[in-house]
Amino acid sequence: MTTPPTRDRLIHAMGHALQHKGLHGVGLSEILAAAGTPKGGLYHHFPGGKSELAVAAIEQQVADLCALLDKLLPGADPVAALELWIGRAQQRLAASGFQRGCPLATVALESAAEDVVIRQALADGFAAIRARLARAFEASGRIANADGLAGLIVAAYEGALLQARVAGSVAPMEQAGAALFALLRAQFHGGRQ
Repeated sequence: MTTPPTRDRLIHAMGHALQHKGLHGVGLSEILAAAGTPKGGLYHHFPGGKSELAVAAIEQQVADLCALLDKLLPGADPVAALELWIGRAQQRLAASGFQRGCPLATVALESAAEDVVIRQALADGFAAIRARLARAFEASGRIANADGLAGLIVAAYEGALLQARVAGSVAPMEQAGAALFALLRAQFHGGRQ
């Protein structure tokens, strides 16, 4: 088995750090150690340093999530696909001992006004996720306000994940999911279960 290229290892290490500790909760030396690369390797691939690496990790996380949504949503019942997506998120959160959050939300909560590039990557990421969901809803032909519904789902998911993480329980996600899925079933199936 070959070792992934340095750039990929750095992005993976930063993505892991963002999900578990956030941008400011992890030091550069910790990221470099996890990636198995010297500081020069970081600046060779990411001349902008930690911030540029964080943007690349955010973009990779968004790409991975959008790929998962692209796999789950097309041709499927959007409600069942979303139940599967959120169920998987609950399992990952519980398996991590409630340490692994959403990398976008974790960084968004700690970002400051001067983190312009990072905030733009986050805004673009959330927009891409909402667009994937809205496209699936529009394709179903059964929803009038696909963009609004996609925004509601992302907001509910992020809020419930945050609450579950601090509570150390998936109960907030289960509660939000039950209400959300009932709403979605009413929209997509005329209320049929």
